[in-house]
Amino acid sequence: MIIYHIPEAQLDRIDAMRAFVAVAREGAFTRAADRLSMSPQLVSKYVAGLEKRLGARLLNRTTRRVNLTEAGMRYYQGALQLLDDYDDLENQLGDLQDEARGLLRISAPVSFAGRHLGVPLCAFQERHPGVGIDLQLNDRRVDIVDEGFDIALRIGHLKSSSLVARRIATVRLVICASPHYLARHGTPASLADLEQHRYLRYAYMDSDNRETAYAALFMGRHRHREFVCNNGDVLVQATVEGAGIAIQPTFIAGDAIARGDLQVILPELAPEPLGLYIVYASRQLLASKIRAFIDFMDGYYGDPPYWDDFATATG
Repeated sequence: MIIYHIPEAQLDRIDAMRAFVAVAREGAFTRAADRLSMSPQLVSKYVAGLEKRLGARLLNRTTRRVNLTEAGMRYYQGALQLLDDYDDLENQLGDLQDEARGLLRISAPVSFAGRHLGVPLCAFQERHPGVGIDLQLNDRRVDIVDEGFDIALRIGHLKSSSLVARRIATVRLVICASPHYLARHGTPASLADLEQHRYLRYAYMDSDNRETAYAALFMGRHRHREFVCNNGDVLVQATVEGAGIAIQPTFIAGDAIARGDLQVILPELAPEPLGLYIVYASRQLLASKIRAFIDFMDGYYGDPPYWDDFATATG
């Protein structure tokens, strides 16, 4: 294998930055070298030159793994943005904006992605074959900058922040129960009637105070048997089985409602609809891969979204 001897003063800063980012992502010099089609020695040379020029150790090296230091984490976050901006600028100057490329890292909610994101992602890659997808599912609200995501899909009422958000769909919430549960325990006809029923509560909603007011309605005889879960699919399954009454988005409960396994009740008391947003860091130059994805998803689900087609008759 050829060993490259390059004077440190001549090391290209952009290539050194790319080498460092690849090592940070892959956790090893050899894997980073494979990704960049370089020799491990050249990658090591780039990173060593970068550390010397910055006067800071960016990586802790062991025989099995390479980890970021505190300085390395800070440099990594800035390097990701700079490289994206640099690539986007070159694309614009070369009139290549239609040729989106690169790895697009996406964070998305578990239940929504499992039901409604796989098909559009495949269609997006078919239209933009130069873009790779790294999809991570988590109902936790990730920090897209600190955790290295290009975009995040979020559901809720977004608070003001330094991030940019594009609303791409409306998320309707319904109060629902199974027909056999209602046959056994009665169908609530008013707010006060909910005190006699068992509530199946989505855990994360309370953290944003979206469902707290509704939880207070179920303070009757079944309060001690409350069912709490941080996954909407599990709650819908429990509701279908007759475990109680739930407040769920129609993108999860819609199929069960359409089949008749769930029944919408008290539609006039349903919570205010939420929004489905694409959230991304505020940048003067938006990377073409991000812009292409936002444009592709804008209007994809319809208005109202296709998962609400069943709901016309339910109010």
